[in-house]
Amino acid sequence: MASEVFRGKVPDGLLYDTRYDMWVRREGGDVVIGATGFGLHLAGEVIAFTPKPTGAEVAAGRGLGTVESAKTVLAVHAPVAFRLDTPNEDAEERPDLINRDPYGAGWMARGVPLDWDRDAAQLVDAAAYIAHIRAVEPEAVIEP
Repeated sequence: MASEVFRGKVPDGLLYDTRYDMWVRREGGDVVIGATGFGLHLAGEVIAFTPKPTGAEVAAGRGLGTVESAKTVLAVHAPVAFRLDTPNEDAEERPDLINRDPYGAGWMARGVPLDWDRDAAQLVDAAAYIAHIRAVEPEAVIEP
């Protein structure tokens, strides 16, 4: 567990994976995926991001790439099955984007979902994700 208390946002309008602390949103026929602020809090500051290659088909719960922090190197687990069409090259070149703006410029991957209805049923909304954070870290401060 991180030594400092989590302080951050949990935006509405996204779906969240409580197992891997990832988020996903639909944009037309695509999904956009990133790490949650809470997940980043637990992992530590990201100093490198390496996505799988364009065109890779990633099953839900499998690695879509890796992040390196001062603490460790971690697989980034996909919250849904998808074909990776666009890795975030800006975040790969400047991983500080992931730390500073995880729900905006710091997204990690974009692609076509492979089984959206099944996978989305396993995800939770913002209110349920906040409950998950509070269960893990009761002192967490959720900002509006």
